[in-house]
Amino acid sequence: MDMMSQDEFRASPNELRGVGSMVSAKKHVPIVKKRRNTFNRHQSDRFKCVPSNWRKPKGIDNRVRRRFKGQAVMPSIGFGSNRKTRHMMPSGHKAFLVHNPNDVDLLLMHNRTYAAEIAHAVSSRKRVEILSKAKSLGVKVTNPKGRVGTES
Repeated sequence: MDMMSQDEFRASPNELRGVGSMVSAKKHVPIVKKRRNTFNRHQSDRFKCVPSNWRKPKGIDNRVRRRFKGQAVMPSIGFGSNRKTRHMMPSGHKAFLVHNPNDVDLLLMHNRTYAAEIAHAVSSRKRVEILSKAKSLGVKVTNPKGRVGTES
């Protein structure tokens, strides 16, 4: 037998783990993040009363606003992500917030693009229902272990 026919009979690691029903994401261009660290507000490291959330400097003499060399950079349109990979997780899916089992039905035709993310306020009983429905429909769930297992 040649190499191609041997690969057809080889099981993937997901099938060995029993996750064979989950659909992988469709092919996409590589995800490139132009900047990983956040933009901090000017002088937020110096004063406790100045939060780190970004605000554009408005002062007439402000060196960050005037873009002096060696100062913090301001956010601009050039730091944006590729539109095809914006909001995409490393798995290649985009997150879709699910509150009840009926919301999983919406992902049936889009399970290669979107992955279900169970909302924070969903009870453990509903989470089990959502997980079983997602498994039967082949939808990936990003947070399957939350509030489902028994406490020790």
